[in-house]
Amino acid sequence: MDTLRHKAVMAVALVLSLFVLYTSAFGVLDALVQRSTFLALVVVLALLRYPLGAGKAWRPLGAVVDLALGLVAVGSCAWIATHSDQIMDSLPTAGLLEIAMAASLVLVILEMSRRTIGLIFPSMVLIGLLYALLGNYIPGRLGHRGFDIYFMTETLLLGDIGIWGSLLGVAATIIAVFSLFGSFLLHSGGGAAFMDIALRVSGRSTGGAAKIATIASGLFGMVSGSAVGNVATTGTFTIPLMKRLGYPAALAGAVEAVASTGGQLAPPIMGAAAFIMAEIISVDYVTIALAAILPAALFYIGVFGTVHVTAREQRLGQVPDDQIPAWESILKMHRLAPIACAFVGLGLGIANGNSIQTSAFFGIAGTVIGVAIGRLWPARGGDDETREPVTKQLRSALDDGANSLVVVGVLLAGAQILVAMINLTGIGVTLSSMIVGEATASVLAVGLIVALICMIMGMGIPTTAAYVLVAATLAPALVKVGVSPLAAHMFVFYFATLSVITPPVCVGVFVAAGIAGVGWTQVARHAVSLGAVTYVIPFLFLLYPGMLTPGSAVEYIEAALSGVVFVTAFAHLFGGAQITGRRVVDIPAWLGVALVAIYPHEAGLAVGIAAVLALMWLSRRRYPAANAC
Repeated sequence: MDTLRHKAVMAVALVLSLFVLYTSAFGVLDALVQRSTFLALVVVLALLRYPLGAGKAWRPLGAVVDLALGLVAVGSCAWIATHSDQIMDSLPTAGLLEIAMAASLVLVILEMSRRTIGLIFPSMVLIGLLYALLGNYIPGRLGHRGFDIYFMTETLLLGDIGIWGSLLGVAATIIAVFSLFGSFLLHSGGGAAFMDIALRVSGRSTGGAAKIATIASGLFGMVSGSAVGNVATTGTFTIPLMKRLGYPAALAGAVEAVASTGGQLAPPIMGAAAFIMAEIISVDYVTIALAAILPAALFYIGVFGTVHVTAREQRLGQVPDDQIPAWESILKMHRLAPIACAFVGLGLGIANGNSIQTSAFFGIAGTVIGVAIGRLWPARGGDDETREPVTKQLRSALDDGANSLVVVGVLLAGAQILVAMINLTGIGVTLSSMIVGEATASVLAVGLIVALICMIMGMGIPTTAAYVLVAATLAPALVKVGVSPLAAHMFVFYFATLSVITPPVCVGVFVAAGIAGVGWTQVARHAVSLGAVTYVIPFLFLLYPGMLTPGSAVEYIEAALSGVVFVTAFAHLFGGAQITGRRVVDIPAWLGVALVAIYPHEAGLAVGIAAVLALMWLSRRRYPAANAC
């Protein structure tokens, strides 16, 4: 039975991948047809990958339940696809059949969310549905008039603002093809190439093993867009390496967890949330990616600097020479051609004015061409025998890319239900008004309140779901006090991302702790310290709007310099850099420099630059052996 199920998984994954590739290359179908077909395939694949009662005595009953759920989901999606013209051209009313389909689809989505993500997220969706139904029983400003089952069915099922809304639309088009793009790039050898580049670039420097984790996870994350996936992939190499070189297990796990988090913040892909942001604020994805460059650079400068200072202060080891690959092995054609051709294809598509999903298809085509070039290029070093057959590489890329869409598809279908209920009840506007009123309209005060609520609401759910939730309920509060929509959404996006490493529910930390073989609380403590700069970077969006959308080169440079001084001071502060050897003096000194640097005035910036250089010189004098680092 397991063999039969495995074959079914591969078959459905192949169909889903081919559907995504076809619609990316030749144009998407009508909205309801595209989204309902995608959801049907995702649900079937989820049922096959996450069977109810697997390995238990009552699995036969679970199989019957799974079959029923699959038939209901596919039947409902097929009905939507075949009636799409009627739904969009008229205002259909809900009857018993429509109510049954809506309830069944919601049930399937919640159950698939429970199996793939856990209980927290589907519980939040269920609370949103109950709030819409029973809001008239809630007193005060949080109450509303309430909506009956007929109106909710029409909202959820019979239109494109409920289940079939824009979030599922983004998942079925842009996110789907970029997931395949990342999978193709990594299975073509890009993942191994990123790791070897990181080893070569930073392996011999102070804290080389931790810097490898930072660089490799950043490179890997730029194409995978998944913090937890990053930890699970690169962490299996970097965490044991750091432990072998004398790094405490908790620190090793924390370095990997924090470095992997940055993958969601760094262009060109940034994960699903960035595409959703572009959809919500009605800008093209390139605008989001360009805006994210400087903040992502500051994040990695801060993490890299903290790692370096920590390694210097704790005398942590370097990577042995025999574990560092030679440039000759890294720069082979079969390793570089897929990466180069992939980004050339993506860039040409964008430059040609194609849609972002068609450009991603060109990137996939470029990857395949790069693999072919690498195979045809004369090999040196006799490593042809170690390479997988091309057909196996391509099949693995299609399988993994489709399987990664299971969580994304189910997650965004559930998130779309929640957002529809938030918009229907107006709770987002209500919360924004309450926050602005409590904060007396101060931008920083509103930002602080929003940040705290973001981290609380984002705990235990994936970044994409966390972003969707806080974007719908909290970003409007920042917009109300004069923050631009782009800055407001980038602000909540960063704090939604931080849920991966923020205790008490920090999934990235949990995975890293498992690999490191140490308690997660110890890893979390180090992770918060290493990633401390990330908790402040979003506030720079409020102080320096030019950081995201520069009105002039001077404005952008000022924001960049201020950010670099700030993250450098923070890196030395949380890395434990000593100036006098007395923490009661050293901590206020580094903190003071950081605060002066982010004060939005030329004088403060000048003082900050001079002060951080002076303190770095004093700190390095205590460690002559590290001066060459």
